[in-house]
Amino acid sequence: MASTSAPRTEAGTSRMKSAASTLCYDNQSLLADIRKAVGTMKEIGVSLERQNKTQMVKELETEFMELLKAYEDCANLSTAIDSVGNTYRPGEQATDFKKLLDNEMAKTKRRSSSVPQVNQLLRQFREAIWNVHNSGQPMPGEEQEDIIMTSTQNILLNNTCPLSGKPVTELSEPVRSMDCKHIYEKAAIMQYIRSKHGQPKCPVAACPKIIIADRVVCDPLLKIEIEESHAMNQQTSRPNIIEDFTQDSENEDSD
Repeated sequence: MASTSAPRTEAGTSRMKSAASTLCYDNQSLLADIRKAVGTMKEIGVSLERQNKTQMVKELETEFMELLKAYEDCANLSTAIDSVGNTYRPGEQATDFKKLLDNEMAKTKRRSSSVPQVNQLLRQFREAIWNVHNSGQPMPGEEQEDIIMTSTQNILLNNTCPLSGKPVTELSEPVRSMDCKHIYEKAAIMQYIRSKHGQPKCPVAACPKIIIADRVVCDPLLKIEIEESHAMNQQTSRPNIIEDFTQDSENEDSD
């Protein structure tokens, strides 16, 4: 009689992957809501700073940091759930899923760069407040070069789709790999996957991750990050325009 353990194992693995993907997607919606709140708090902070309400700005920053902590915990949870979904294999004994998830959370937290956006979001908040009265000047403890470096940092992992060549902020249907976090135009990446046999690698140079169609999605957080990146690009382009006009004026004076 043929053994039924292998089909049962495959079925259990498949159900776990599906459940993990659903939970991760739902968690992305929560992350997107937190990011919206982060943006709102930054706007409130700028408004308070313009009114010279320094103490209220300090109190708001404390609350802002608490919100970022919640964001980091939520992001780490998504990573842990996804990892469990990808590695879980049913065994002879019942699985202690709480222990399994707790172990993955601990591993995720040990990675110092697990949620790199947290420090960047705090930096952007402080920079926005500082620029109300000190635009163009380095914040305390920073050099002029730090302004250029931090103001041009991008929240998105890649700025252009590696297949279409279009800027990510101009993609009609942006999607992101749940594995490597790279972003693509949906039609282009799906055509790329169909054109390859076996397990195609991510088309971003030097990325070793395998691209799976079911794990390339437009998660709720992606739309928020694209909007933030677009707004950031508009802000950083303005100083360049001013600089060009200044150079033209200097040339006229020398003539």
